[in-house]
Amino acid sequence: MANLASWPDDPTPESPEATAETAIPALVAQVYESAPAEERCRLVETLLRPLGVLSLVAIANGIFAKIRFRNAGQDPGVRIDDLQNVGTADMVALAHHAQQVSVETVDGLVQQLTTSGALAGSAAAALLIGLLVQRARSRRGAQARADDGSLDPS
Repeated sequence: MANLASWPDDPTPESPEATAETAIPALVAQVYESAPAEERCRLVETLLRPLGVLSLVAIANGIFAKIRFRNAGQDPGVRIDDLQNVGTADMVALAHHAQQVSVETVDGLVQQLTTSGALAGSAAAALLIGLLVQRARSRRGAQARADDGSLDPS
């Protein structure tokens, strides 16, 4: 049987992919902590989008599920008062789960971060943008290699 750690797509603790998978949620939380209230709301809204209610109940003691339930049937936006009890660890958990469900959603934070004057100058935001862009390029490269292999007529 092959050693799974030797597979190129396996994010072992030493691989850059594993480092990015753990660093990205931590950087999202740092950006959140330094962001103005309106940007915090937008950041949380973005990360909530791909997650179902069951996921939200399971993370951060259900704090994000409460936000989703409060907003059910009305404006889906997250309000500033919704975030009073959201801490750094909660944001790490939210970002981690969001990238498990939809890596594209987390990668989409690049657009949000680069268009926000309040966030663009943050060192954590710059690091996060760099990691997200690098990960997206890596995924596109891997997909292109997989596509090239599938087109081989032999």
